[in-house]
This record gives sequence, structure tokens and C-alpha cells, in this order.
Amino acid sequence: MNALSPQRSPHRICVLKFGSSVLRDASDYARIAHEIYRHLRAGEKVVAVVSALEGETDALFGLGEEVGAGAHDALLARLLRCGELKSAALLGLALERTGVSCQVFDPHEMGLRAEGAPLDANLAGLDAAKVFAHLDQHDVIVAPGFFGEGAYGPSTLGRGGTDLTAVMFASWLGADRARLIKDVDGVYSDDPAKVADAKRFDQLDYIEAAKVSRGLVQEKAIFAAQSLGVVIEVASLGRAYATRIACVEASPGRVHDVEPLRVAVLGHGSVGAGVCDHLLAHPGRFKLNPVLVRDPAKHARAREDQQLAFTDDPLAALGHAPDIVVEMVGGTGLARALSQSVLREGTHLVSANKAVIAKDFELLHGLASTGGLQLRYSAAVGGGAPVLEAIDRLGPNKDITAIEGVMNGTCNYIFGQLDQGIGLDEAIADAQAKGFAEADPSTDIDGYDAADKLSILCWHAFGARVDVRDIERDTLRTLSPERIAEAQADGLVFKQVGRADIGEDGQVRARVEILALPKSHPFASLKNEANGFLIRRPRETVWVAGKGAGRWPTAEAVFADIMDVQRAVCGDQAGLSTIPAILAKSETELVGDASA
Repeated sequence: MNALSPQRSPHRICVLKFGSSVLRDASDYARIAHEIYRHLRAGEKVVAVVSALEGETDALFGLGEEVGAGAHDALLARLLRCGELKSAALLGLALERTGVSCQVFDPHEMGLRAEGAPLDANLAGLDAAKVFAHLDQHDVIVAPGFFGEGAYGPSTLGRGGTDLTAVMFASWLGADRARLIKDVDGVYSDDPAKVADAKRFDQLDYIEAAKVSRGLVQEKAIFAAQSLGVVIEVASLGRAYATRIACVEASPGRVHDVEPLRVAVLGHGSVGAGVCDHLLAHPGRFKLNPVLVRDPAKHARAREDQQLAFTDDPLAALGHAPDIVVEMVGGTGLARALSQSVLREGTHLVSANKAVIAKDFELLHGLASTGGLQLRYSAAVGGGAPVLEAIDRLGPNKDITAIEGVMNGTCNYIFGQLDQGIGLDEAIADAQAKGFAEADPSTDIDGYDAADKLSILCWHAFGARVDVRDIERDTLRTLSPERIAEAQADGLVFKQVGRADIGEDGQVRARVEILALPKSHPFASLKNEANGFLIRRPRETVWVAGKGAGRWPTAEAVFADIMDVQRAVCGDQAGLSTIPAILAKSETELVGDASA
């Protein structure tokens, strides 16, 4: 393929490169997954190019010299590539855990060709059509950097070669840019770890960047980007800003000195514990209050790391003027009252509680708007499937005509068991054992959970309030073994589907149904706890999918909301807001009875 004539994909693509400076040990793959998920929420497909773990390439080089001193460079290159292959597989595992749909490719599987010396080659071509085809099916492609397939087998690209891989991918795939994630938040005039008053740049031209970066970005990659017209961004994990390297005039930027935010977490169940793990992995960004639970001693015993304190006193959990409150208590009693009081007291709120959001949507948004506060609840609908972000991105023109989705991961898992001939009671028990269903599964199987989510979707898609009590609901309890067998004989699969559209009278109609669908339907492909949504507009239908239940996918969505709030509070540019425009109302008009 001619690198000067890149093929184009219908998707917005961002190439993200993660070097060894941000891959120091296995725990860093979770942080990389956060970064990738942030871009997915913004509507981008991601090609993630990874280096080996810090020090691994040097160790492999030393091992090769020890075992085969003087051996042909082609054999040494074959050994050196192993660090990147391992790293790509580990990132694929981390993304799979968070519920992100990804495909891990080795260079030969995508036609990534190299030419030149085995230890200092250049990339010569890529089968972009194959990559595009997989991006139609997956949100992320993970590729090992640093090498391609040469005349004598694998050929490495020299020190910093993963930067070059990212630049070439951006060119061949027509990506918006190659964003290189480093251990510093941009290019500086001097090493900021050694020079206190080092100047940070917002943008640089290619020539100046090659001089100033002094190896931070591989020089070969910079000049390849210049010749191909590729924009390079140099950024750190979790930051929206970057140093932009392009055909621009040099421009200094401010140095961002960020103080950690205090976070109060309410609830430490399966998802809450996962969120706490993510927060503890970022000590420079967050400080945690005692976590609110019913039985502090029980939760303290359950955590071997002893990094958290627990309390059953809401005042203690909300002490020290937290910057962010994360509500995962569940239910509509205490959680409802706390959500309102938190916003009234001027604190940003992140919630995973779809029942509270659905019931008090106008009130909570009114309180947030009046106080200039962030209100985030991505995990309340879709779990790891960023459907609210997609609707907000697509909906400014108010031309969404309908939305429908499989939005309860528990029910979807149960239907999968029913399709295998397992009885309803046994399928529910299995879902409970795997943590997908509560001890009382009525909320899921009777459609209440889906109705709450559908009500929230109607606000975002149509700007209309649909009372949960007005949404008709089918229940799984009506499914007889005979009906299931009949559907299977006809080649159909059952799904619980929430649907909302606008009727000819301009009114929004919403219902939760149990439908027998042909296996060719997009919803039929959703397995286990997966969620999937079809957002319909006059000229297109957009598909959004991801894992809708489980500890890590839901915790990922909650933590992504927390990071959005952190960027907004600290002056960084946050992602797309999940707060739709609503009519301004006074608090007295919006207040509801928190005890209802």
C-alpha cells in the first residue's frame, strides 16, 4: 500500500501508543485500559500500539548476547519481539476484563511489513483493509510496536520504534492523530524531573520537536510524521491536554500542577470494591474518605491490603469536605436522600443508581446546574457500554427517532442459559452464583431495572420525561418451557428489549418487551451479560455494545465518570458531558419527597 494514499475508514480512529515508561509492571495495564475506554466514550475507535514492559527489551537483549554472542541479527530480532507480543496479549486481557471489545493482532496477521536491517528497520506497508474489517466488529485493535515482518522474519525498528509504528499506523489508517502516551504530560524545554522551571509546550513544529524532545519521541518517528503529514500528540495517562507536534508555530503552555481530590465512596459491594481499587491505584489524583458500608468490620476483613477505612456513619463517610461523592449504596431510600443533599451542599456526584436517577432526573440535574456541579451516571445505563455518551454526541440536532436495546445483563445471561435447555429457576440461581443477579431477582426479571434505564434514555434521546410507572413491562416469569422450545424450533432467540420512539402525535412511547428474534438480528449476537443498543436517526442507525453487568465493566464506567469530573475540576478539558440541556427550574419546583 502506498503510504501517501491512505485508505479511509467510516470510523473516527485514534492511534494510542503506550511505551515502556508507562508500562512498569502488570498493574499498569488497567490504567491503560482506562485511557482507551475514555476515547471509546468519545466515539473513537482505537488502535493501541504497545511496547514491552520497562526493562524487558534490555533483559532480552542481554539474554540473547549471553546465549548466542555473535549470532545473526535476524535471530536476535526474533527474540527481542517477544516483549511486545507479551505486552499486547496482556493489554488484550485487561480490556476483555473491562468489557471492551478488542482484537489483538501480531504484525504478520495484519500484513505489517518492514524493510532494512533486522535491528533498525523501517515499516513499509500494512493491510489496512484487514484492520478496517476488524474495526467494524471490534472497538479496539491492539498491536505490538517495535517490529514488523521483514525479508528474514521479524525486524525491529530501533530504540523508540513503537513511536514509529504509531505514526505509520496513523498515516495508513487515516487516523486523526498518533497520540503518544508518556510518563510526562508533554514536551518540555528540559527534563521537568531535574529542572524545576522547565518550560512546557502546547505545540511545536517537527524540526523544533526533534531538537527539544531529546529522545522523548523517536527522531525517526518525528520526521516520518513530517513527511506524511501526521499530527503527533505527546500526553500522559488520564490527561486531555497534550503537546501537539505538527506544521505549527511553537507555543509555550502552562505547567499543570494538580492537587489530589478527596473522594467519598458510598458502598463497597462488588462494583464499589472495584472502583476503590481503581482509586487506590491513582494516589496522586485521589484521596479516599472512609467508605460507607453497613458492616465495617466485615469489609475490613475482606480486604487484605488494609488500604481502606470503613464506616457505617454517613457523616464520617462525607467528612473532610469531599470534592466528589460516588453513590453505590443502591435502592431509593438512603441513596436518594444522600444524592440530593450532596448536590445541595456543593459536591460533585457520580452515581451508578439507575432507580434514583430515573426517579429524580429533573431535580438532580436542576441542583447540579444551579450549583455549577458535575453529575455523572454512565454506569446507570449500559454498564460498560457507553450509550449515554453516544446519544449525547448524536443528539444535538434532536433527530434521534428511536432507541432500543438489550439493557439488562442479568436477563441476557439468563436467556442464554434458557437457550441451552436450563430451566428458569436454575438459570436464575446460576446468575446469582456468578454475581449477575441479586438475592431477589425481581427487579431484573420483571423489567423494573430495564424500565428505569429506558426512562433515563428517553431524557437523553428525546428530552422527554417518561415516568417509570407508565412503562409497560413483560416478565420472564411468563416464559414456559413449551414457548422456549417452540422459539428454538423456529430458529429464534428470546431477548428482553427496551424500546422508545416518538409517535405521530409527538409523544414518546416506551415499553419493555420479551421478544423472540431471528438469529440475524444484532441483539441475537449478545451473549452472557452483554448489553447492546440501536440508536436510530433518519439516515443512520448507530450500534453501541459492551458488557452490561459484572464488577469490572461497571466499575470501569464509574471510574471513567470520576476521571471526567477530575479533569473538569482541575481545569483539564473533560469529555462530552452526560448532562443534557433541560429547562431551568427553581429547586422548589423540582423537590420531591426523598422518603417516597
